[in-house]
Amino acid sequence: MTTISQTAGRSLRPSSSSGFFATLVNAAYALFNRLERRSAVKTLNELDDRALRDIGINRSQIEDAVYGQFKADLTRYL
Repeated sequence: MTTISQTAGRSLRPSSSSGFFATLVNAAYALFNRLERRSAVKTLNELDDRALRDIGINRSQIEDAVYGQFKADLTRYL
């Protein structure tokens, strides 16, 4: 018996509407991520210098620490 696939004439590429929704979801995720990081920067800026020192950063390193660009100076431990 011969079977014919129903998907034979269809493109394997996702439709433009699914691409649109994927872009929309990615934009929403990026916005949520940005808002969450801004909130973290605000919270850390509200801490005093002693509390920041306790967690290992100083005031000038807050944004770098939140955005993942912080590099600890490990030479002081060697």
